[in-house]
Amino acid sequence: MTDAQETAADSPLRTTGGAPPDDVEPAPIPLLEPREGIPPVITDAASLAEVVAAFAAGSGPVAVDAERASGYRYGQRAYLIQMRREGAGTALIDPTACPDLSGLGEALSGVEWVLHAATQDLPCLREIGMVPTSLFDTELAGRLAGFPRVGLGAMVESVLGFVLEKGHSAVDWSTRPLPEPWLRYAALDVELLVDLRNALEKELERQGKLEWARQEFDAIAAAPPAEPRKDPWRRTSGMHKVRRRRQMAAVRELWQTRDRIAQRRDVSPGKVLADAAIVEAALALPPNTHALASLGGFGHRVGRRQLEQWQAAIDRAKALSEAELPQPGQPVTGPPPPRAWADKDPAAAARLSAARSAVSALAEKLNMPQENLISPDTVRRVCWEPPKPADGDAIAVAVAGYGARPWQVEQVTPVLVSALATRG
Repeated sequence: MTDAQETAADSPLRTTGGAPPDDVEPAPIPLLEPREGIPPVITDAASLAEVVAAFAAGSGPVAVDAERASGYRYGQRAYLIQMRREGAGTALIDPTACPDLSGLGEALSGVEWVLHAATQDLPCLREIGMVPTSLFDTELAGRLAGFPRVGLGAMVESVLGFVLEKGHSAVDWSTRPLPEPWLRYAALDVELLVDLRNALEKELERQGKLEWARQEFDAIAAAPPAEPRKDPWRRTSGMHKVRRRRQMAAVRELWQTRDRIAQRRDVSPGKVLADAAIVEAALALPPNTHALASLGGFGHRVGRRQLEQWQAAIDRAKALSEAELPQPGQPVTGPPPPRAWADKDPAAAARLSAARSAVSALAEKLNMPQENLISPDTVRRVCWEPPKPADGDAIAVAVAGYGARPWQVEQVTPVLVSALATRG
């Protein structure tokens, strides 16, 4: 058994013991059952007020989860909120019926929120007025503790000894009414989240990483909302095939047309027109709707009116002047891609190679993924333009300036000093 499993074995929720004798079949891991059944979904102000009062009066951390309808609806808004707290039980809230949950968020201000992969849920929670001031991320805790699999189901099974129901994570959560099996699945996602948090806290403390985790959690809670992505059309799948600026303009026009339609219809953009179809049309630049209809993604299921709107987007791209065409690639800030370093600056390439090896070795020693030890972008920036002199104090300041937390600065600075000194 691993150290993490030894810690979890002390949990009263752990139902599987140590390794059985060779002649005894291991006991099957039990399927998790809701302790209090499936609560009704909250859809009105009066019921929501009762939930707010109950959770405000509860004790200890509050488990929070959100279900979105990615792949079905436009955007990343929440369609179900699940919560659980000692003394309050489990609540399932419909944010389409109760779109303002700021009162619930305020009632839980100062309470630690327990989420799994917090950065995925925080944007949609923020939209409905729920913003934690303190949090514990069980997925990130698992990464820092060295767990090889950090999905919620895998961690509940390995740490607490229960199997979570599977099969509903990618369903259309905008469906109304939500089927009972889906609600059961959603309620179970928060059933043991606080218990998992407690077990992981003990394991992190045993490994001497609890303060590191707290710094990470504080950074997530304090982070401002992400800035809107510039030129999101450039992330169209298959964009690497598009070389000419006129073709890039066609991708942009088709992408923006698709986005407007998807937003108006409240459906996922991929359900309006596939990325592959956008790229194929941009590469071909068809002269008319007849030629467009012969391309993949624009076949018999696409009506005449739809073909005309896609062709109009292509024609707009064709009509642009050279000055109006997009440039090939976005403005690059920071160092060039590492593959170009050997030609541009061989000394910098050697520094990066040494630093990467040193960081990899340290991450392995600390039993955590390299990207959680230090951002790869930070390593690249320090290696491309090292501070002068490249001593411990200067490198620590540089690493911190790129957003590294104090524990990361402390751990990584010595290996970067050594790598830059030997390869400078």
